[in-house]
Amino acid sequence: MLKDITIGQYFPGDSMVHRLDPRIKIVLTFVLIISLFIASNFKGYGICALFVLVQLVLSRVPVKHVFKGLRPLLIILLLTIFINMLMVEGKVIYSLGPFGITREGLMQAGRMATRLILLVMGASLLTLTTSPIALTDGIEKLLNPFRRLGLPAHELAMMMTIALRFIPTLLDETDRIMKAQMARGADFESGNLLRRAKNLVPLLVPLFISAFRRADELALAMESRCYRGGEGRTRLKVLRMAGMDYFALTLGGLVLVTTIVSRGW
Repeated sequence: MLKDITIGQYFPGDSMVHRLDPRIKIVLTFVLIISLFIASNFKGYGICALFVLVQLVLSRVPVKHVFKGLRPLLIILLLTIFINMLMVEGKVIYSLGPFGITREGLMQAGRMATRLILLVMGASLLTLTTSPIALTDGIEKLLNPFRRLGLPAHELAMMMTIALRFIPTLLDETDRIMKAQMARGADFESGNLLRRAKNLVPLLVPLFISAFRRADELALAMESRCYRGGEGRTRLKVLRMAGMDYFALTLGGLVLVTTIVSRGW
């Protein structure tokens, strides 16, 4: 289950989406997030779903690789659907004791589930099609205007990228520690909630020790390569916008405007 999380992983390729400027891909991801929260009906969500589908097809990333990232969300999706079906007031279409499933609740549950699925797919496509170095450069370039306000753009971009990059590593480490502890008799599944929380101590302690050790090794590796932050650093590949980047940006703006207009349809 832990290995199914695709956010933070990079899938090498030479597709149209891979070749896009990382700044454009970051902006398009934010456009998708904003559009999903603006959408108020299934027409708006349909526009967002079409936008994600176009990115998925053009990226040439295997569909199974993207959809397996939704498996860890299954419990959250089911819980969200269940709560919305029972808690939203409206016309009752089926009764479950003191609770009733309403028509409005079903519609709200469908919207929330669609929003969560598209959010995860959009974020996964960003990291799957953008290398960590390109992602760092893109975030730093977008944050550069805020340097006048004292924001450390390079350091902040580096921290965000390292955090994303180490998500799969920490999940893999968690899986290995869990299997090792289970082989020694640890039980992470039985008992009540309090007992399960106590059983996580043999998992969390070695995981934190491993994370701190990796952080120390990373810091030593950066210092040994004379890393001194963003001041005076040059880049092998300088980010430059091309025609396809402007086209993708225009498409993202069109999606955002169409989603806003769809609220009145």
